[in-house]
Amino acid sequence: MRKNIKTTEAIFPMPVLMVATYNEDGSVDVMNAAWGTMLERDYVILNLTETHKTVKNIKTRKAFTVSIADAAHMVEADYFGVVSGNNTPNKFAKSGLTAKKSENVDAPIITDFPLCMECEFIEYQDGKYGCGVIDKVINTTADESVMDGDKVDITKVSAIAFDPYTHSYYKVTERVGNAFKDGLALK
Repeated sequence: MRKNIKTTEAIFPMPVLMVATYNEDGSVDVMNAAWGTMLERDYVILNLTETHKTVKNIKTRKAFTVSIADAAHMVEADYFGVVSGNNTPNKFAKSGLTAKKSENVDAPIITDFPLCMECEFIEYQDGKYGCGVIDKVINTTADESVMDGDKVDITKVSAIAFDPYTHSYYKVTERVGNAFKDGLALK
């Protein structure tokens, strides 16, 4: 038997994305955004309102980075989601993490997170069914510790996912199959 659970945030897992920009004074701003995904190859969409300091920075700088949060930095990633840059301008400094300037876009790369997409702002959409920052991924970097040859080994990333049912984070580490291959057994 199935039960109605009356939740609207029912997609699991949701990625835990660290969106980083520069503030007007050049300091680093980071926010935690679980509402983001690939729009199409090389394009990302983040469902963010214009009230976020990060969105204001993105529109001004025309660039940002998106890092995949990992289990080793779950506390810092959560901190970036519970503290607003609108009223805590030095929140990145308080995190103890480090950043370097991207060589490709006007945005910081948080070096502590193992994967980072460097993004060029395309447009902001605000409509009846939501709002979003749309960008083109210009470059992706990965820490060598999560690489297996020339490819990212997601089991080494220890990415975290957000569970909207319980407001918890879960570590994504185990490979369970081969996409676009294992299902062929039923063909």
